[in-house]
Amino acid sequence: MSSTPKPPPAPLPVADPEASRRVPITREELVVVSASGSQHAEQFRALRNSLVALNPDHAPRTVVLTSALRGEGKTTATLNLAFALAETPGAKVLVIDANLHAPSVEEYLGVARGQGLSELLGGRLSPDQAIRPTALNGVSFIGPGSTPAKPSELLASERMKTLLRTLKQRFNYVLIDTPETTTTSDAAVLAAMADGVVLVVRIASTPRGYVDQACRTLEAMGANLLGTCLMGAELPDTARRPR
Repeated sequence: MSSTPKPPPAPLPVADPEASRRVPITREELVVVSASGSQHAEQFRALRNSLVALNPDHAPRTVVLTSALRGEGKTTATLNLAFALAETPGAKVLVIDANLHAPSVEEYLGVARGQGLSELLGGRLSPDQAIRPTALNGVSFIGPGSTPAKPSELLASERMKTLLRTLKQRFNYVLIDTPETTTTSDAAVLAAMADGVVLVVRIASTPRGYVDQACRTLEAMGANLLGTCLMGAELPDTARRPR
């Protein structure tokens, strides 16, 4: 007997931008907001300072965040870096969830799923409809939207290149959360389009060989590797050290 085919998933709605602005940022991992005075928050501010120092002319920049393996904290790093960049005067930051295989930006922000990058690249959504503000002033995001049949082809399209050029006219920094480099070509393709790449590495978890492989893959595509973001470090709380 043949099984009954599953019905296609219901199409995602066009998101109400004001709805996401009203959702408070409460996720514990988003330390720049949830624990702004912590040493872990200062780590992301240090990463922000490094990126700003590498951009002395203050030109708009697109930056891909990726990792060698899954589960190293790319989304956590992307959002924390966005919040840290937004602390600088006048900064406007956009986060794009370009992990069309296993997206998580909307989950971390606690907002409802809505149409996003897939529909935008497919010509079914305008940038103004796709860009949604967060509760933190200066930080907006574009969710992944529906899951396309061929994510890599969509991300490698001329539409994606055009979109990044357009977004740089509206934001100081565009941070792109991507899949890991070892399972898809998405990160490397986007890295070749972006102004720079930050490799997220989880301390005492990511084997060195995979990190080296990720670096070689990115560099082979002509990516500008800006540095690494170390996750999972145990830091002493020097602010509370007794005198």
